Amino acid sequence: MYNPKSHKAEEFIDHNEVLETLKFADKNKSNIKLIDEIIAKAKLEKGLTHREAAVLLTCNIKEKNDEILSLAKKIKEKYYGNRIVLFAPLYISNYCVNGCVYCPYHSKNTTIPRKKMTQEEIKKEVIALQDMGHKRIALETGEDPVNNPIEYVLESIKTIYSIKHKNGAIRRINVNIAATTVENYKKLHEAGIGTYVLFQETYNKESYEKLHPTGPKHNYAYHTEAMDRAMQGGIDDVSLGVLFGLESYLYEFSALLMHAEHLEAAYGVGPHAISVPRIKPADGIDPDTFDNGIDDETFCKIVACIRVAVPYTGLIISTRESASCREKLLALGVSQMSGGSKTSVGGYDNPSEEDKESAQFEVSDRRTLDEVVNWLMKLGYLPSFCTACYGSGRTGDRFMEICKKQQIHNFCHPNALLTLKEYLVDYASPLTKLTGEELIKTEIDNIQDENIRKITVENLSKIETGARNFKF
Repeated sequence: MYNPKSHKAEEFIDHNEVLETLKFADKNKSNIKLIDEIIAKAKLEKGLTHREAAVLLTCNIKEKNDEILSLAKKIKEKYYGNRIVLFAPLYISNYCVNGCVYCPYHSKNTTIPRKKMTQEEIKKEVIALQDMGHKRIALETGEDPVNNPIEYVLESIKTIYSIKHKNGAIRRINVNIAATTVENYKKLHEAGIGTYVLFQETYNKESYEKLHPTGPKHNYAYHTEAMDRAMQGGIDDVSLGVLFGLESYLYEFSALLMHAEHLEAAYGVGPHAISVPRIKPADGIDPDTFDNGIDDETFCKIVACIRVAVPYTGLIISTRESASCREKLLALGVSQMSGGSKTSVGGYDNPSEEDKESAQFEVSDRRTLDEVVNWLMKLGYLPSFCTACYGSGRTGDRFMEICKKQQIHNFCHPNALLTLKEYLVDYASPLTKLTGEELIKTEIDNIQDENIRKITVENLSKIETGARNFKF
């Protein structure tokens, strides 16, 4: 029985409810009256139910689909403006005891080089990331209680936060590690992490168990209930995601929104962010062996429908996707993206060929961070390295209250300008710096509060003379 307030996985992701949702959506995919009613509700910018959103995703009326895509863009701009937050993944170990058939880290893969970085090696990787200009990273590791215990993760977090190189600093570490205990989530919270990230891969329990035949990850309920335990451990910023291509995208889409509804119903705080990765080639992994691949047009519509259904959430796209695909998605609701990413252990600091062979998946967008920053600005977006909400305690329900009232512009816009200025002064190429300075001049006028605008201008000048890490 579907119950979004339940803490049991098979009740807040009820299989029969998903199937009924798909039937309902298919039945109404040409129902203009209902589709118009749902679009009208979406225009109120308060979100949609999973059933309503599924109807929009299956809609086969071109002019209505165009309206949905246009609405997604408008909602993103109202909630997040033209800002795009940038980050990079940091893989510290690829040892893993799970048997996930879609991931090259699976325990039976004997061809991939296994590596676990020492704290000194992590320090070198972090310095390399800082020299690129990054302030925010996603820490990644395989599941292995012997090689990657929670103590190793905590030590690595401490090391990363301790490194101050030139003007560089990692100010926010998001953590993507395997489902764990409430006690371990408490430890991560105490270590000062930003967002806890965990991909469901697939919400279909039968498919999930086949795709994860061995290892701790085989336990569907334990994995699916991880966000509940994270919340109970004090982590109020969590990020959901599925790996599109493993199961029917309609199933995953509906269940993903049900998971978001569950967090809202049970804790009063929906997901801080939602990631939308698609399965990609990797060592020993051929995406064509899975029968659920989705084309770019469908993928774009999925992103747009998530945006109108969950308007407050951050939407993340990685370098799995090509530059052209990422450009399309920027206009449909994406608010965060990685840049200059390496998906191998030791991939940033002078990687060896063996390091490169340890990649989790192939990167499609291989541009440098500077190239991505320049590209975003030329498209009219404001690249942001901001971590101010984390530093100011605006997380969980405190962030969501501001975001849902569409008030984060008062903080995020000036903070984005200040962190972009830091990047331009410390790391940018001459061409990127020239483009960025012109953008800042234009964007200052978009700060509506006169006092905030005045302080922003003052702090921009102070950054020129060496001051750093201002925040509203």
